[in-house]
Amino acid sequence: MTRSGVREIAMHISFSLGENPQPVGDVLEQLLDKSYYETLAEEDELYSDYPSKKQIAYLRQVAEGLGEHLVELDFYIEKYAHGWKVGRISRVAVAIMRVSMYEVLYVPEVPGSVAINEAVEMAKKYEEPDTVSFINGILGSFIRGELKEE
Repeated sequence: MTRSGVREIAMHISFSLGENPQPVGDVLEQLLDKSYYETLAEEDELYSDYPSKKQIAYLRQVAEGLGEHLVELDFYIEKYAHGWKVGRISRVAVAIMRVSMYEVLYVPEVPGSVAINEAVEMAKKYEEPDTVSFINGILGSFIRGELKEE
């Protein structure tokens, strides 16, 4: 499994947390149960390879960070979506942006440009072209606005 695949699974977790708020640990425990994971593989090729220990550690880091910083990440989405509330934006788009923004803010080994590019590529898989452009615009504004002093 690639880092992109791990990000996509993190996006699924982000979506799940937005849809049905619950402790991140519970979500991860269920997801990483090998027999449950195998049932997911029957529905989505993304889950065909069980993550390595390193990938699980990264997935845990991002998922726990999303849970911890959800309010902050949603604040940034609304700040840069100019006039849009999180509740009006596609839940998938919000989940994608949360993962990208989390990586930009809290995962120093991931360059901001990589986090945004990965988010845009993931959005192309799940969203319409207009929404992909919307996500790209918000994330670009976020990078310029929040990392301008770096």
